[in-house]
Amino acid sequence: MVGKAHVVKCIIHDLHPPLHKYHKQGDLIIGGIPTHSGIVPVSINFRKQPPVPLSEELLIIPKNYQHILALVFAVKKINENPQILPNFTLGFRIYDSYDNARRTYQATMLLLSAIERLVPNYTCDDQYNLIAVIGGLDSTISRHIATILDIYKIPQLTYGSAPVMNDKTPGLFFYQTTPQESLQYTGILSLLLHFKWYWIGVIAIDNDNGERFLQTISLIFSKSGVCLAFVERVFVYFTDISDTLQQGTKIYYKLMGSKANVVLIHGESYSMALYGWLPYFYELHTEKVKGKVWIATAQLEFLSLALQRNWEAEMFHGAMSFKTHSNDIPGFKTFLESVSAYNSKDGFIGAFWQQAFTCVFPNSMEDDVESICTGKEKLESLPGAFFEMTMTTPSYSIYNAVYAVAHAIHDMTFSNIKLRAMRDAQRQKVRNQVFWQVHHFLRYVSFNNTAQDKITFNQKGELVTGFDVFNWIIFSNLSLQRVKVGSVEPQAPPDQMFTINDDAITWHSWFNQTRPLSLCSEHCHLGSSKKVREGRPFCCYDCVPCPEGKISDKEDMNECMKCSEKDYANKNRDFCYPKIVTFLSYKEPLGTTLISLVFFFFLMTALVLGIFITHHHTPIVRANNQFLTYTLLISLLLCFLCALLFIGRPHRETCLIQQIAFAIIFSVAVSCVLAKTITVVLAFMATKPGSRMRKWVGKRLASSIVLSCFLIQTGICVVWLTISPPFPDMDMQSMAEEIVLQCNEGSMIMFYCTLGYLGFLAIISFAVAFLARKLPDTFNEAKFITFSMLVFCSVWLSFIPSYLSSKGKSMIAVEIFSILASSAGLLGCIFLPKCYIIVLRPKLNKVQIMRKNC
Repeated sequence: MVGKAHVVKCIIHDLHPPLHKYHKQGDLIIGGIPTHSGIVPVSINFRKQPPVPLSEELLIIPKNYQHILALVFAVKKINENPQILPNFTLGFRIYDSYDNARRTYQATMLLLSAIERLVPNYTCDDQYNLIAVIGGLDSTISRHIATILDIYKIPQLTYGSAPVMNDKTPGLFFYQTTPQESLQYTGILSLLLHFKWYWIGVIAIDNDNGERFLQTISLIFSKSGVCLAFVERVFVYFTDISDTLQQGTKIYYKLMGSKANVVLIHGESYSMALYGWLPYFYELHTEKVKGKVWIATAQLEFLSLALQRNWEAEMFHGAMSFKTHSNDIPGFKTFLESVSAYNSKDGFIGAFWQQAFTCVFPNSMEDDVESICTGKEKLESLPGAFFEMTMTTPSYSIYNAVYAVAHAIHDMTFSNIKLRAMRDAQRQKVRNQVFWQVHHFLRYVSFNNTAQDKITFNQKGELVTGFDVFNWIIFSNLSLQRVKVGSVEPQAPPDQMFTINDDAITWHSWFNQTRPLSLCSEHCHLGSSKKVREGRPFCCYDCVPCPEGKISDKEDMNECMKCSEKDYANKNRDFCYPKIVTFLSYKEPLGTTLISLVFFFFLMTALVLGIFITHHHTPIVRANNQFLTYTLLISLLLCFLCALLFIGRPHRETCLIQQIAFAIIFSVAVSCVLAKTITVVLAFMATKPGSRMRKWVGKRLASSIVLSCFLIQTGICVVWLTISPPFPDMDMQSMAEEIVLQCNEGSMIMFYCTLGYLGFLAIISFAVAFLARKLPDTFNEAKFITFSMLVFCSVWLSFIPSYLSSKGKSMIAVEIFSILASSAGLLGCIFLPKCYIIVLRPKLNKVQIMRKNC
């Protein structure tokens, strides 16, 4: 084959011929709506009449004529480049699928037959060899084509998004010049999350692709917190005028009545022409159309039918769309500028020219002629919805598909397989087998196109590329400007896969150039969390303040977080601050006050002890057992001093000593009071004639009572230290903003056992003193002991609830205060009256112990 010219046919589908069969049903024109060539119904009466009156005529989509020109341009450039296919000529034939399975199969069989003769499996011209098929723009057409091409092992290159093809069965030989569909879903979700659009509406085409799209996004969106405010399915074909009006009106009012400012639209290539009818479904002319942010999927192209030339498109201003990555091809714009209806041999240009420029050629048979086509009309004068001078994404995909086939043939021609085949003597066998081998080379083709974009396919036959995000700017004259504002790159790191330039985006005028919000509920600010409204989607919620001790440091948190034990929540409950480590210090006011009281009572007790020692020979001192008196005063001195053990930074030694010292010293003090009370009773009983109680009166009994009480309390403390001794601890829960260093009692049971034992001694003392309070004795202490025990019991009974209800340092202060109050009660009630007599009324101190007449 080297040195001999050959023509390789590269076929593109779904591009309309100049004529299309249609039939009329009632007052509605019925025709196929091909993927993008477009026969659409006319003569539909709307509530709001469009600017251009409708008539029953054949209407096409002029914008898609660029797809043909892109194919022509690519083939022309390849044939002019001797480096790609030397000694080969690349050719093409174009058929329209009519969006009809039967016609699609027929057109595919024509490709496999001789020219203009539908005779499958027969060809009489070996100069023309079918190498590949490019088509179609819609997945359904591509699937029909692949069913037949699979038999002949002929590759198909689709140039439109084809989600239905993602589940293709093995053996179907086709390649997508678009990225994998899942990448687009990731990009759309990233766009929504970037702008915090969590409440969106969705309009999908009412077919299998639309259902698959809705199922997919419903799953992935809900996992990321995006809710669907409404889901509407738009008609595919106009079959009944009343149903069309009813459905269109329903969708329009759903759009305008929803709080969702973002609408995701999905459809086939022609769907934007259908969505263009939406502004004409509302009834009141004065009703202002709300602005929406439209997000279009990659398949959608901003295009219009011929009858929609002057229709309003302002509602789509500021829309966002995802498109397969494309670039400007050098020389393509110049090529478009040279296109004219009078210098082109293109069989499609006549119908395109008349529809695009609303003119007819001089030889036309039409009677009602408004304008004659001169051939001087310029493509650049057409609105962007009709025709663009920059290469559109489908055209770019077609261009790359043609070059991919050419490079695959080039690689195949100069491969070792080809060279061995050339040496094969059976030339006919080579001719029959060589071209299906193009699959191998298409699968591994890799080259840079003229725009320096790398073209290669992955293992699934999908183009390794990403998506561009465009912002549509629509001017009053319907001219269109597409501004690239972002991209989705599959080979970038995950955190850089999606990029967007906020400043480059132009929003709809409804939003006054501020970033639109699309929420069912306002954002929950810091310090509050979301509470889902019953019966509504999870995006609809109320904001409730965080409870005490919890925070929310981000907006729209589902639950408030609890601060760690070492931190606390601030007043706004939006931040955790570290707690201050504190303890009852000597330097703080509370500590200083308590220390002052300790030393004051200590000095008072020492003063009383000094007075009693000085006047030890007086009757009032001698009358009530000097040993018990001195022991009681010394124990009270120690009681006041043991309060100091509770103040200051806790250590292991102080924690062990403070509670034990308190329990033992207080048991000695109370036991002394008990012994004094019993001594008073026994002394009175011993004075009776013939009483046997005299042998019990004396120091031995008092010492035994004090010693036994001391030993019992000591035993309890030893058990306490053995089982679970006190230890230094940090109280992180009691105080919201502080970590309190304190001594943990270890075993609370043993702690309350010591208190209970003290209470037991105090109650016995109180009971005995109360019974002996009226005994006839000059220096009877019983009534003073009764009152002192009443004070003592009152203090410690109130201590328990106060202690349990206090927190942090207050617990320590309550215990210290109880120690000081109960000790001061004993000191004041028992010894203050005696000091008064000793110091101020010394004459009373000379009275005999017992009155003679008693």
